[in-house]
Amino acid sequence: MMDQEYHHTLKNKMDTWEQNILKRTLEQHPERYESFVTTSSEPVERLYTPLDVGDDYLEKLGFPGEYPFTRGVHPTMHRGRLWTMRMFAGFGTAEETNARFKYLLEQGQTGLSTAFDLPTLMGYDSDALEAEGEFGKCGVAISSLSDMEVLLDGIPLDKVTTSMTINSPAAIVWAMYIAAAEKQGVRMDQLGGTIQNDILKEYIAQKEYIFPPEPSMRLVTDTVEFGSQHLPRWNTISISGYHIREAGSTAAQELAFTLIDGMEYVRWALARGLDVDAFAPRLSYFFNCHNDFLEEIAKFRAARRIWGREMRHTFKAQDPRSWWMRFHTQTAGCSLTAQQPEINVVRVAIQALAAVLGGTQSLHTNSMDEALALPSEFAVTVALRTQQIIAHESGAVNTVDPLGGAYAIEALTDRIEAQVYDYIERVAALGGVLPAIEAGFFQQEIADAAYRYQREIDEGRRIVVGNNAYAADEPLRIPLLTMDPQGYERQCARLAQVKTERDSGTVGQALDRLRVAAQGTQNTMPYILDAVRAYATLQEMMDVFREVFGTYTEPMII
Repeated sequence: MMDQEYHHTLKNKMDTWEQNILKRTLEQHPERYESFVTTSSEPVERLYTPLDVGDDYLEKLGFPGEYPFTRGVHPTMHRGRLWTMRMFAGFGTAEETNARFKYLLEQGQTGLSTAFDLPTLMGYDSDALEAEGEFGKCGVAISSLSDMEVLLDGIPLDKVTTSMTINSPAAIVWAMYIAAAEKQGVRMDQLGGTIQNDILKEYIAQKEYIFPPEPSMRLVTDTVEFGSQHLPRWNTISISGYHIREAGSTAAQELAFTLIDGMEYVRWALARGLDVDAFAPRLSYFFNCHNDFLEEIAKFRAARRIWGREMRHTFKAQDPRSWWMRFHTQTAGCSLTAQQPEINVVRVAIQALAAVLGGTQSLHTNSMDEALALPSEFAVTVALRTQQIIAHESGAVNTVDPLGGAYAIEALTDRIEAQVYDYIERVAALGGVLPAIEAGFFQQEIADAAYRYQREIDEGRRIVVGNNAYAADEPLRIPLLTMDPQGYERQCARLAQVKTERDSGTVGQALDRLRVAAQGTQNTMPYILDAVRAYATLQEMMDVFREVFGTYTEPMII
């Protein structure tokens, strides 16, 4: 605790240091830049001292595993249990991705993370005209329960947790996972994992929406309700800032917009009549970790503190687990360069270490080749080994929140927290999340930040090694992934076989019941599950929703 007398003494000492020591040094050796900024273009002070942080330790920091959770949601953090090493994987056919899953598990990965191709993300079967040319390019193709069965073949779903990055069709793909587990003899209450299912950030940043916001939010709330009743170990939303950051936001914007989205999901679930403590412990978050080491660590610490406060005081949650912010982190894909791809290993290591020091519960490290192609087996192994070296060789995990109390870290944490609350107030003044989306508020804020960042690179005010500085004209020296050239034909053949062998009458009846449920107010999940079990395809179910809900066109922002 710093009393006024000590504060005054410290201020005088600092003034003396600046006049007698610093000034003379700057006259002889000027600093490299007139001003220093973070990756988010926020000013960085030369020196941080107790003058830059408050003296309310118990209120702002406390102890790990204790409100406000600034220092971590568990008392021992990674001393007790390492984060889940969950490498994002998916390409081509279900067979190819299943082989990659098994390879990663053999190499020491501790959880699965599934990438889906663009047709799947947009609710189309692989043989649709809309899917032409996009099969398997950014993830695995899943058109029916049959594909999901192949994808998960030989993987013990009662022991391995699985994350699935899917949004508009999230309820359907989740139902396919549940049904595939049933085929293995694994009950719903035994399943652990996460569906991303964060539709709000699609309107804000990633743009893989299909339906208008309100029916989309209804489907998300259906999954939250169903999960709270039947899948107690499943995270039914992974509220995602990752794509907001990849679109060009600052660290504070990423955190603010993600938290605002998270609170909106809570409001919709409460409006459905759910008890906050019945679903809030299964909400999880997904953040980006960019290059600015200290700013990113501060972002994660501010995230826990804000979420804990809002869940406890704004939403009146009583269960301390409802106050926890549990989050997955992925290193920043947008920071990787196609030039000199090997040096991306260094970027990823810095970002991964920041995520660990920031207290992540789960981590994906990007591969060195991702600016050029989907990861090769060689590159993904190096990325996984990066996590393992941090875990077992760096010593960074041996102390809980080792940078807690550092003046720079605490000052940055406080600043990001203040910026987040400023955005919360601005969105509230616009009428809430959906009106702010319709007004283009989030989109414009991100676009402005992205434009500023790119200008800094183009004008040489921000150095990107290998890109606008230290460039080298050299041939590519790493292998790139090649996919099975016959994969598309095999995928379409399996889909045709499904349609031939299934009971068409049962499928039609299941789709009719799903249509009636969508037109009404019932939870759609039981009807989706029935259709999935009958081997209705992804597009057939999504077309029912397109018919009932319509599709969304983003308003033009001028």
